Amino acid sequence: MPFREVNSKMVEATISPGQKMFSQRGAMLAYRGDVTFTPNTAGGQGGVMSMIGRRVADEATPLMTVEGSGTVMFGHGGHHIQVIALTGDTLYVEADRLLAFDGTLQQGTMFMGSQGGVMGMVRGQVTGQGLFTTTLKGHGSVAVMAHGGVIELPVTPGRPVHVDPQAFVAHHGDVRNKLSTALGWRDMVGRGSGEAFQLELSGSGAVYVQASEEKL
Repeated sequence: MPFREVNSKMVEATISPGQKMFSQRGAMLAYRGDVTFTPNTAGGQGGVMSMIGRRVADEATPLMTVEGSGTVMFGHGGHHIQVIALTGDTLYVEADRLLAFDGTLQQGTMFMGSQGGVMGMVRGQVTGQGLFTTTLKGHGSVAVMAHGGVIELPVTPGRPVHVDPQAFVAHHGDVRNKLSTALGWRDMVGRGSGEAFQLELSGSGAVYVQASEEKL
């Protein structure tokens, strides 16, 4: 179910009978046709375990199920929107950045500490986004939100990408992440913050970075 970009802050999705999609509650801006919106309490296709994961992480982002026949326009808070197409791989994204996604995608939860051990846990503390992240796997499209627009940076073997943790939006592919410390120029001039830490992503895939260090 592809999204059509209306502008940088709005997308439109076509809803067909027999198909469904999930969106963040309150993200519907307008719609045409016979479309229904119902609260989702089962955690998407991830089922009960996905829902439990979100509760344990204390990161529950309420979703609604969208079904019927018509078109729906989505947007939220004036944030920039990036559409990411998945072709069988897994997207790792913070739950509060999800705007809408295909119901064909399998939703789950991953403990960040499992990537990088203790440093993975430290990453959650530094970013303020918690120790868990949402995973979406399969074939379909995902619309994510960010401040100031998003750039996609390829991650290739032998050429890791270093990202300010506060600017990280999502990544997909066979990518590992770990947190490392670094002393940047902002620390030297007394503006130390997230620049004291860098999120290093290695492997094969892509990382999405926003043009801001501001949380949603």
